[in-house]
Amino acid sequence: MSNTNGPHRPAQQGKRMKSSVMELVGQYDPNLPLEEASTIPSSWYIDEGIYARERRTTFSRTWQLAGRVDQLREPGQYVTCEIAGEPIVLVRGSDGELRGFFNVCRHHAAAVMTEPSGCVQNLRCPYHGWTYTLEGALKGTPSFNSECHFDRSQHGLAPVATAVWENWVFVRLDAQGPSLEEFLGQDLIEQVRPLQLSNLHWFERRHYYFDCNWKVFVDNYLDGGYHVPHLHKGLDSVLDYKNYTIENGERFCLQSSPLTTGKAQDDYAAVRRGDRALYYWLHPNFMINWYEGMMDTNLVLPMGVDKTEVIFDFWFADVSEAAREYNRASIDVGQQIQDEDMAICKSVQRGLHSRAYSTGRLSVRREGGEHLFHRLLHADLMAGA
Repeated sequence: MSNTNGPHRPAQQGKRMKSSVMELVGQYDPNLPLEEASTIPSSWYIDEGIYARERRTTFSRTWQLAGRVDQLREPGQYVTCEIAGEPIVLVRGSDGELRGFFNVCRHHAAAVMTEPSGCVQNLRCPYHGWTYTLEGALKGTPSFNSECHFDRSQHGLAPVATAVWENWVFVRLDAQGPSLEEFLGQDLIEQVRPLQLSNLHWFERRHYYFDCNWKVFVDNYLDGGYHVPHLHKGLDSVLDYKNYTIENGERFCLQSSPLTTGKAQDDYAAVRRGDRALYYWLHPNFMINWYEGMMDTNLVLPMGVDKTEVIFDFWFADVSEAAREYNRASIDVGQQIQDEDMAICKSVQRGLHSRAYSTGRLSVRREGGEHLFHRLLHADLMAGA
């Protein structure tokens, strides 16, 4: 008797059985060298328990991008965001110090600041009017006159670790952990410094919504250009694919390619200039794509087990009116690449649910960055055991 489902039975049973999160984590071996390694299991992309654990570990214990320095230069300027379900507010204090707080009123937990950004003289909750200084201290409590044992000094906004690197402000949700410099590592800091990113100016932000798990987007980014000749014909026309390189650090990956004009499409050649393209990935979810005179950054935000928001910020050396047409043309090229990626990431997410798939082998030549990502993610999940 033939059994047409025979080769797929283990994967099929794995999809149907409800395993504990740690059983799923244990299905991946981070010690295998790249030449023997496969991807993390498909269950990691579709299981709600894994997703919840990532929020408690990967996104709570790492330094997460929360704002741009140019948004927070003057006293009273603030930015709000959400990280792993936690509302955060960054604010420049009257003393000139930059601070981060959980954006949660100490009275009844409403968001104190409700706009994405702005400039204020104090932080005032819209629910009951509790007011905090720009340094987070509780200042005003309407209708609180004779409450016993109420010490305002003990009811300021809860702080969150905050630090600046290059053009960005990062926060770490967990109270304990490495400093931002320790987390980034000296190797990365020294590599990026000569790029003089402070000479680039923010120009525009775009939001993209992907029908996939956040890790599908990161995997796609880290495949060493493997998909570029097949999926991104325009981008491929300006990259020297044969000389594309991948270099792993402790918690980052640099993918780099010489730029070429020999086979370049005109629209890509016009806005992708210089000798090399540099693509930095910082664990777990921040990317810097650098070309001569410009860069864009990608912030990957999980919105659910199969929903992801990717925030693109576009930066240019020249943001004058004279450069506007060029900058727009550059962003249009980026838009085309994202449209192509959105379709393939949706296809991958659907395939990850299939009984026919559990893991896939990695290319030694191309997918070393993806291997690093999976091993770091495994370490995060194990640390939360």
